[in-house]
Amino acid sequence: MTDVFSKEQRSWIMGRVKGSGNKTTELALIALFRKYRITGWRRGSNLPGRPDFVFPTVRVAIFADGCFWHGHDCRNTQPLGNGSFWREKVEKNRKRDRRVSRKLRSMGWSVYRIWECRIKKRKLPATLLAKVGPS
Repeated sequence: MTDVFSKEQRSWIMGRVKGSGNKTTELALIALFRKYRITGWRRGSNLPGRPDFVFPTVRVAIFADGCFWHGHDCRNTQPLGNGSFWREKVEKNRKRDRRVSRKLRSMGWSVYRIWECRIKKRKLPATLLAKVGPS
């Protein structure tokens, strides 16, 4: 099927699509916060990179990263078609992730990136639990 938009227009349109409320990452992480009785988190922050969750009082920013989109090697899956496009896309995502994490750290925030596969296993990093867990 032929696209009705040019390549540039389609790229611009797709660049405007933003994920939120993903069941395997963000919503599952909310369930984990509840399981561990972790409170004080907020969503919808305007910090650089727009973290999925922030704990303003302790200056913690959390990103719930999808394994495919952010290049985790746990699943070792690659699309069958257009491989060079996807490798480049994931590498750009990883570079942006590193840049955003550095920026937030320079602003005095602790940054945690939690992989989708770890969320599925219902495990949070011990260092994160120590920082934001119930007292």
